[in-house]
Amino acid sequence: MPIEMAVQVTMYLNESDKWHGRALHVAILTYLREENVFAATVFHAVAGFFGRLRVKSAGLVDAGGKLPIMLIFVDQDEHVNRVLPKLREMAPTHLIVRENVVIEQGSLD
Repeated sequence: MPIEMAVQVTMYLNESDKWHGRALHVAILTYLREENVFAATVFHAVAGFFGRLRVKSAGLVDAGGKLPIMLIFVDQDEHVNRVLPKLREMAPTHLIVRENVVIEQGSLD
């Protein structure tokens, strides 16, 4: 089986982020689907922190919509290059990590 390379992008968001009145993670998923990105998933964290801010936890009454969300998607390099400018616009202050990955099983076809 030939090795297939791909790009995986992880975006660190929080549940209170908005884009034009919608939840940012939903807006990004919708955009990625419209752009025919191969696969994307959102993970809602039970706890986490970003930068040097305090830990937010689902167990804290005062979490206030600031729980972490990770949005991860994978596709071929050219597709990722095409969608990243819009994602930077949609989440200008958030961490976006890009890494090359090896597809161990399955295919991006």
